[in-house]
Amino acid sequence: MNKKKYTGFIIVGVLVVIAVYVISTFNSLVKKEEKVNLQANEVQNAYQRRLDLIPNLVNVVKGVSDFEQTTLIKITEARNKAASVTLSGTNVSSDEFNNATAVQDELATATNNLIIRIEKYPTLKGTAAYSGLQTQLEGTERRIKVARKDFNAAINDYNNKVRTFPTKLFAGILGFQEKTGFQSDAGADKTIKIKF
Repeated sequence: MNKKKYTGFIIVGVLVVIAVYVISTFNSLVKKEEKVNLQANEVQNAYQRRLDLIPNLVNVVKGVSDFEQTTLIKITEARNKAASVTLSGTNVSSDEFNNATAVQDELATATNNLIIRIEKYPTLKGTAAYSGLQTQLEGTERRIKVARKDFNAAINDYNNKVRTFPTKLFAGILGFQEKTGFQSDAGADKTIKIKF
């Protein structure tokens, strides 16, 4: 009788330990997933800042010089395309991020072309309004870089938790899957040559 009583306590104790582990693992994974979602929102916030600044920069350019219309049209089209793609803070997928990254990269390329072309116009380059907006745009690009880096760090932390043993055993059952972060474009390791 005593032996059955101890066996029952041991079984109940083991079940309690497993239940506590599963609950704490679930809560930990939820926190890490929320961190990933928060960082995804920060990336979207940085993208929105870029979208808000670009029309101001274009208006300054329009006001100071006769500028190549094709450059302005490309920027407007790229901005409109980028504005139509937003990242959802919940259940972010790698396809959403790849699509958002592609349109944001297209916008960044068009904006960089604008800045390169502006360098040819000394009167525009010297205006205080342009200088201020260019500084803001450069700062925004740095914010995007940091937001992407923080997002990738959150993804890495989350994936490390999801993929380690014994959490991996419960993560799939609880609905937590591995996530994909931002990756550099093919050829990004090559130096870009700017010719005037």
